[in-house]
Amino acid sequence: MTIDIMLPYYGDVSLMRATVRSILVQDDPDWRLTVVDDGYPDDSIPGWFSALGDDRVRYLRNDHNLGANLNYQKCLSLVENELVVMMGADDLMLPNYVRVVRAAYKAFPDAGIIQPGVEVIDGDGNPSTNLVDQTKKRLYAPKVTGRRIGGGEDLAVSLLRGNWLYFPSLCWRSDAIVNAGFRKGLDVVQDLALVIDLLQAGEQMVVDDTICFQYRRHRASDSSWRALAGSRFIEERNYFLDVAERLSAQGWDRAAKVARAHMSSRLHALTLLPKAIGQRHVEGMRNLSRHAFGPSRHVLQDHH
Repeated sequence: MTIDIMLPYYGDVSLMRATVRSILVQDDPDWRLTVVDDGYPDDSIPGWFSALGDDRVRYLRNDHNLGANLNYQKCLSLVENELVVMMGADDLMLPNYVRVVRAAYKAFPDAGIIQPGVEVIDGDGNPSTNLVDQTKKRLYAPKVTGRRIGGGEDLAVSLLRGNWLYFPSLCWRSDAIVNAGFRKGLDVVQDLALVIDLLQAGEQMVVDDTICFQYRRHRASDSSWRALAGSRFIEERNYFLDVAERLSAQGWDRAAKVARAHMSSRLHALTLLPKAIGQRHVEGMRNLSRHAFGPSRHVLQDHH
């Protein structure tokens, strides 16, 4: 059972190469990597992939920049095998990743999503213990020993209370993720939106505590910049209020209530406010304050 590893790429070349090398050394060789370059301006990239000489690796380059959401959708259109990973272009697979997720799927073949164990690293590749990930681990993530499967409103409540997933590490049953697809217009919260859509459709998730993936969190990331500017929280608030309506319509009233409150998102904004004040980031101060303390209502997207 070959696993499709999709790599939507735009960014640091050296980190992307490290990501690819981590895939090449998997101790289970039954995978295929597809890199979709969203037009990153570096002419050395195609030649580097050609020099790898591995027929399990294919490199494609978009004619023009699609942006994150559309490039993810393009990757989904290229999936051919039963399982798929949407890899981050700066994250790393440990050598046991493919083996671990394949074993989890064998144990629970009806599962739509697999969340394996993840280690968080910083921009230099060192273990990271930042506040966001410590909060995920201590407050929101379920305490799992071995493997556990879950789904339905209970899992939706857990994730909406605090999104403890690491999206690039997730392995998906291909028909589930391809049929659902990514919601248009979402760049920051598209991962949570997809998972909630799948849970509403009846899919289940396996959590496996075996560490086999390194998720890189560093200040230079697009999501980090969006967080400080506060613009990511505009998208988050609008999403939470929209999904609350859909959850209510399905009769998932507990999940809808948690989505409307979106307390973890508000607290995240609050932790960033002192930094925005210290840097005199006027737009960030306004957006972060509005999100942390404001009423639950839709906010127009910024277009800066």
